[in-house]
Amino acid sequence: MASIVYSYAADLAVDDVIALLNASTLGERRPVGNRTTIARMIRHADLLVTAWDGEKMVGFCRTLTDFDYVGYLSDLAVHVDYQHQGIGKRLVEKTRQRMGPAATIVLLAAPKAVDYYKKIGFARHESAWVLRPTALSP
Repeated sequence: MASIVYSYAADLAVDDVIALLNASTLGERRPVGNRTTIARMIRHADLLVTAWDGEKMVGFCRTLTDFDYVGYLSDLAVHVDYQHQGIGKRLVEKTRQRMGPAATIVLLAAPKAVDYYKKIGFARHESAWVLRPTALSP
């Protein structure tokens, strides 16, 4: 297997992101059938970090951040064929490097990844809250 190359991305192809989301199982919880939404998710992210095996994107990390105090790591996806090789951890490390040492990274773990985040240094936070779109409907 070729070595994995990491990069900070600004302009990713929607099809590449959708393919990776589906190949990582994160596509089960993301609107992969809505290209417009995926394009907006990419375009409006403050920080995108990717992992590549040649021309194939095998890892993706998307963060919304102020680059000083806090960042919400909204997507961490690694292709299932490339998991358990440290790619996800490296994507988080690259995110931390770009955000700076004083910034806190927060996230909501996908059900299949709850145990993973503790292994790479995250601490559970018991007071997270989620306001779903339907909660404000009349």
